[in-house]
Amino acid sequence: MKPVVIIPALNPDGKLVALVEKLRKEDFDVVVVNDGSREGCRGVFNTLRWRYQCDVLVHPENRGKGAALKTGLRYAWAGYPDSCGYVTADADGQHSAEDIAKVASALEEGAEGLVLGTRDFRGKDVPFKSRWGNRITAAVFRASTGRSCPDTQTGLRGIQRKHAETCLAIKGDRFEYEMNMLMEFVKRELPLSQVPIRTIYMENNNASHFNSIKDSARICLNIMKYSLASMSSAAIDLTLFTLFTAIFGAGAQGILESTVLARVLSGTVNFSLNRNWVFKSSSSHWAELAKYFTLFSGQMMTSWVLVAGLSSLLGHPTVVKVFADTGLFFLSYQIQKRYIFNNGRKDTESDEKVFVKTV
Repeated sequence: MKPVVIIPALNPDGKLVALVEKLRKEDFDVVVVNDGSREGCRGVFNTLRWRYQCDVLVHPENRGKGAALKTGLRYAWAGYPDSCGYVTADADGQHSAEDIAKVASALEEGAEGLVLGTRDFRGKDVPFKSRWGNRITAAVFRASTGRSCPDTQTGLRGIQRKHAETCLAIKGDRFEYEMNMLMEFVKRELPLSQVPIRTIYMENNNASHFNSIKDSARICLNIMKYSLASMSSAAIDLTLFTLFTAIFGAGAQGILESTVLARVLSGTVNFSLNRNWVFKSSSSHWAELAKYFTLFSGQMMTSWVLVAGLSSLLGHPTVVKVFADTGLFFLSYQIQKRYIFNNGRKDTESDEKVFVKTV
């Protein structure tokens, strides 16, 4: 059975009706989620329900794109048990019926992981804010995961039925949900399959409810907070390291003593910021402290080995330390997010009872 098309909609117009008409001609089942649209849009949703036999779900108040996608997924999972999966699409005319069919075909052919309808942002007709908003999030995504995703903001995605539980358990109710979905699939070491699609912007993308600057910042907020906490701790670490090497000397022994003292003090600050501000963890303080200390010790010794080994070749130890610790920055973020400040999250594949209750 073909994938079910899920479309979250906030204040849609005739473009959504035209899209659904084409999808129904191709025998796609369509689930539309009215995410708190204004009263004037009732006619659009009535047309979708009665003329095109769409399943129209309603949020009485606007809850955000992420919440609407999860509502659609829950419904489609329960209502279409024979479907091979789901294709999510936007309601503002940016996704053509032909491109939706391409993503659906990839699912039907057994594409693994998450299927992404990927746009080319190099065209002259791409709005400035859209081009740069995507470049920012794509760069942050690559830096934090090591994986390339040219179009992190695409709403055209294919999800296999077996991954529905995973997607429903992902945090986020607004635009950040889609970035969190990418991060979760990378965390589970699942592929991100790219399907080229047209780059469509109508009326300079004025119909979109996505604010490229504000929502890109929200999407990247956790990484930005982690970066700020790390930079603050790094500034303390470097300042103390420079001070201590002046006292203990720049030999291997002096660098070791300076590294340990500076890292213990800056690490205390970093642990507090990451636990209480970045990851907002509510798990056991002592269990997290033990795991953090293990990471902290390994990172500290690695830093010492690199600085002591390279300072005689590359110059002042403080300069070498900047480069060495920058390389350890991204690895530390992933370890802290997944294994230290994870709030005791369970793998959703093994939590079937919770999923069924939610549906």
